[in-house]
Amino acid sequence: MDIFKVFHIEAAHRLPHVPPGHKCARLHGHSFRIEIHVGGEPDPRLGWVMDFGDIKAAFAPLFEALDHRYLNDVPGLENPTSEQLARWVWERLKPALPGLSAVVVHETCTAGARYAGGS
Repeated sequence: MDIFKVFHIEAAHRLPHVPPGHKCARLHGHSFRIEIHVGGEPDPRLGWVMDFGDIKAAFAPLFEALDHRYLNDVPGLENPTSEQLARWVWERLKPALPGLSAVVVHETCTAGARYAGGS
């Protein structure tokens, strides 16, 4: 079973490696929606996979590092695509959430990236 918790961050970025004239080379911002998915079997007594509060606590330092920030200045996010942001979140959350199964980043209502470990 998979559970998830959703977080919203507001952040600015630009993509430094896009072709000349690409609109994403200019400074712009997004209301990012980040889903943290954790998989496992519900505890027989508690009835849950994990307390949602524990997911929130694990994500709190990342929220602080990302919300209302210029993502290009965040170490490891010098080219802050949705794909890189999803991987960045995964790498920092996985030690605290061993059951982490996916990180989904929505940069708009219709576009985003999903990372589930690996390449």
